Amino acid sequence: MDEWVRRLLAFKDEHGLWREGDCIVAAVSGGPDSMVMLHLLHTVSDTERLQLVAAHVDHGFRGQESANESTLVRTFAAKLGVPFESVTLDMPSYIEATGMNSQQASRMKRYEFLHAVAARHGASHIALAHHADDQAETVLMRLLRGTGTGGLAGIPVKRRDKNVELIRPLLRINKAELAAYADLHSIPYAIDSSNEKRDYWRNELRLDVLPYLEQHNPQLSSSLNRLAEIASAEDQWMQDETRRAFDRLAARSLGSFCELQRADLASLPLALQRRLIKLILNYLSMETAGLTPGDKADFERIEAIRHAALATSPTTWQTDAGGGIRFYREYDRLRWWIGEPHSRKSSWPPYAYTIEAMDDVLDVPEGGLSFRLTNAVTAADERGRYGADFDADQLLFPLTVRNRRPGDRMSVVGLNGTKKVQDMFVDLKIPPSERDRMPLLVDAAGQVLWIPGARRSAIALTDAGTTNVLRIQAVPSTTNIE
Repeated sequence: MDEWVRRLLAFKDEHGLWREGDCIVAAVSGGPDSMVMLHLLHTVSDTERLQLVAAHVDHGFRGQESANESTLVRTFAAKLGVPFESVTLDMPSYIEATGMNSQQASRMKRYEFLHAVAARHGASHIALAHHADDQAETVLMRLLRGTGTGGLAGIPVKRRDKNVELIRPLLRINKAELAAYADLHSIPYAIDSSNEKRDYWRNELRLDVLPYLEQHNPQLSSSLNRLAEIASAEDQWMQDETRRAFDRLAARSLGSFCELQRADLASLPLALQRRLIKLILNYLSMETAGLTPGDKADFERIEAIRHAALATSPTTWQTDAGGGIRFYREYDRLRWWIGEPHSRKSSWPPYAYTIEAMDDVLDVPEGGLSFRLTNAVTAADERGRYGADFDADQLLFPLTVRNRRPGDRMSVVGLNGTKKVQDMFVDLKIPPSERDRMPLLVDAAGQVLWIPGARRSAIALTDAGTTNVLRIQAVPSTTNIE
């Protein structure tokens, strides 16, 4: 068996690049790398029972040179008996009209075409001809720009993109080996003249930076590829650990919010804390899908959030987390929202519900609670934080359930005088986002009698002589508003 074919199949088995009978769209530019890839895939297509389609994109940048490359690929595909599809784009006009970066725009349109070809042929894979030298360039470029371990993993061997898998079967073969293979098998190819121009940083890095560094380490490309392999495996393990922590600890709603307990985040190892924050940002917004803890701006944003969760940090804090996301720390609760949470939009509007009878059920959807009122002869020994007994004969009716108003105060049991409800919320660590929605029970004089789940007042306390007890139990509302 040909040595290159053996290496290709071993790489395929190691990474599960395809299965027998799969249809693969091969992206072929006409350069030596992609032409060799097409030839190799065709060589194994019978034994692997592969269906191949060659797909070529002329971006319209280089006139006749680009047209010649299209003809070259078409002719070579026909010689191999591989179906061929191509498209000619006017990228200069598209870039002028959209103002997009030329490389980003070209990549976007190229992938649109490849996906369309895959859909027409029922292909499960798109093969791309990135090789070991490309990997070395990518890792070095990310190192120079600043990256985390995820960036050091470089170009992935395979990844899911929409409904197909992008695979890179040449990622462990260097360019010199591919050129030798092309010469051995008389494979025609074109040299893209733009690859020799230093207009793009990648070209400058390939033409100048790498050769200079290789004077100090002739095996630099191999070292960078080895680093990518190590980082890729370790990064995958960290991703899996982060996903498990996310599933275990995070309450969330896709495209809306995510919430953690401060202690849960703080209990994780430092590396996992950063990863989990990154995952939450990615979960909420596609704009942040490229976040890596190594990118300076994103690293600083992630660190600001992580530091906000420390016990020594302010207990209430908020910041712009990027991508349309805002982060809030509210005591021991950490929350990420797309946009502005409902409860922060200039607070909840005032609401008030009057209690009509001693035996009644009053639903307060804004506060997330329903109030069940019953008349009893004696007070209960144990009511819990969401239950309260009052001496009905000492109450000023009618009673009202409403949210807070400026100046609200409560006469607290065991405290001389009154205390501001706002100060009580702070003492009780009620999150600011919840304060304007919390229901308060008040009497006809506007005195605050009870804050369910928090405190009751010293007004209308029951004792052994009480014979007319108003018992109120607060339970979750069936029409809770979020």
